[in-house]
Amino acid sequence: MQECHAGLTADSRHHSLRRTSLAGALSGALLVALPAWGWDGLVEKQVFEMDSYTTVGGDTIAPLRIGWEAYGTLNEAKDNAILITHFFSGTSHAAGRYAEDDPAPGYWDAIIGPGKPLDTDRYYIIASDTLVNLNAHDPNVITTGPATPHPETGKPWGTAFPLITIRDFVEVQKALLESRGIERLHAVMGPSMGALQAYEWASAYPERVERLIPVIGSGMADPWLLAVLNTWAAPIRLDSRWNQGDYYDGEPPLDGLREALKLVTLNANHWQWANATFDRSPADASADPTRELDARYAIEQTLDDLAMARAEQADANHLLYLVKANQAFITGHGESLEEGLARIDAPTLVIYSENDLVFTPEGVRRTAELIEAGGARVERVTLEGGRGHLDGVMGIEQAGERIRAFLAE
Repeated sequence: MQECHAGLTADSRHHSLRRTSLAGALSGALLVALPAWGWDGLVEKQVFEMDSYTTVGGDTIAPLRIGWEAYGTLNEAKDNAILITHFFSGTSHAAGRYAEDDPAPGYWDAIIGPGKPLDTDRYYIIASDTLVNLNAHDPNVITTGPATPHPETGKPWGTAFPLITIRDFVEVQKALLESRGIERLHAVMGPSMGALQAYEWASAYPERVERLIPVIGSGMADPWLLAVLNTWAAPIRLDSRWNQGDYYDGEPPLDGLREALKLVTLNANHWQWANATFDRSPADASADPTRELDARYAIEQTLDDLAMARAEQADANHLLYLVKANQAFITGHGESLEEGLARIDAPTLVIYSENDLVFTPEGVRRTAELIEAGGARVERVTLEGGRGHLDGVMGIEQAGERIRAFLAE
């Protein structure tokens, strides 16, 4: 994101901040990112459906639907597939555009496409929406979750929907791939919550994963992440309209959802971004935050605007379910991180940021060390930039050539 210069007036600065923020600040590994312009190809959202799915907890979801996208061509041997697993508030829209006039391409368009590191002339790139996708009201998202009508009642499941796990995301993706005749993956790669899915893939099905590329994510939800995720859920639970998840016949808890998404945006960024992009300018030049209780600074208004825009397409219960799935995560879906990571055989390219405020660099490095201790080859790439966690989405092109070489090895 470009810095806003001090010479701008407060109003023009605010409008500029809103434009740049809507193109990036909200986005990223735990929110949607809008990277540099890239591949101009059009992509179509497709639907995968299962008549019935039994979660790893033993509950039944019937039927189940998710959306998916693909870029490139699956070869005759069906051995050139790369699975992209998305971040907390992301979708399967990893590259390309749904229409020529879309304002921006998918979040990793900078590295997916003809001649790019994930070369669609060589590889078949496939990505799917997760279950309980946050963006349940986005017309381009297909996901089964609490907002989905229950087949017996016709009313949304609400909190009667089973709790799901990162392993459930993997199991549904596995069924999708098998429906395409894909039994092995050239690689699995994803940022943040996508990294969790990638670790789980390589641990649960080592015989199916040839290469592993986790980006800005570690092998389990450590106590720091448990606490961060708790703060994301809290505003929704405190909103009286949440009503213990039973709100689909009335007003949704948009106030709580907006505050939750504001926290997600802030945590996914870094203080370097905030201090380089904003100063202490007020949101409204005529209202002084130091003298009026309701007056706000530009950064406050920008975060509110971003959260409001995202809340329109999101669902509060879906956010809570995603929080639970991420909090429960430990690679291998067992009790021991060491045991889960030891099952990973695939050569691994770990990409992370030393400025990450969500997944601690120490946690990522420990994850890499444990995979290495299990006998797999591990390489590490650090990303530069002032966006912290978001550098894993918005700055991924930095690692492009290393990714290209790793996929070709």
